Amino acid sequence: MRFAGLSRFGRFATRLATWSAPPHYNRIQLAYLNSRGYVSPRATIYHSQLEIGHNVFIDDDCLLYERNDGGRTTLGDRVAIYRGTIIETGNNGHVTIGTGSSIHSRCSIMSYLAPINIGTGVMIAANCAIYSYDHGVLPDLPISKQPLVSKGAVSIGDEAWIGTGVIILSGVNIGKGAIVGAGSVVTKDIPDGAIAVGNPARVVKLRRDLAVSDSPNQ
Repeated sequence: MRFAGLSRFGRFATRLATWSAPPHYNRIQLAYLNSRGYVSPRATIYHSQLEIGHNVFIDDDCLLYERNDGGRTTLGDRVAIYRGTIIETGNNGHVTIGTGSSIHSRCSIMSYLAPINIGTGVMIAANCAIYSYDHGVLPDLPISKQPLVSKGAVSIGDEAWIGTGVIILSGVNIGKGAIVGAGSVVTKDIPDGAIAVGNPARVVKLRRDLAVSDSPNQ
């Protein structure tokens, strides 16, 4: 891993290192053997504006893709992107993922027209979808020919937790430390420290109101 990196030689060196390392979570340790981190030889990187911090982990079968005037994708230090996740930018969209955040398996992060900003220490569970755009729905055009539209940027605050299978649509701000329950569809802002569930997601409780006895650690 001393020679790892995004160059052709660096990707080859990483491939050699994987021969002696178990897959998936057990390979995270490889990201800390070199400040350039670990990018799986089975990941596809097709992005001219990719910025990667120190000790980043990008797992097997991930795709980081730039299309049609897409903007930059920035991964902060110690970001972990797990297998099968797609991060895509186009039409001046860009993606920023802050230090220590983790994106679990088979997520789709699609930034077109407006940015997607994910804070520090955010945990996004498997099979989530985050879109900063949608298709238009004008009556005289088939959906395949509709122009892209957006309600604005998507922002996820520091230390938020996004449960399995959540869908987050354009123009949404999820506050710091908020929790979004599994399977929810987020169409409106969620304040700091709130717990939201459902389709559409609605705030059901604030974390500060939880009794000590409600804590999963008790």
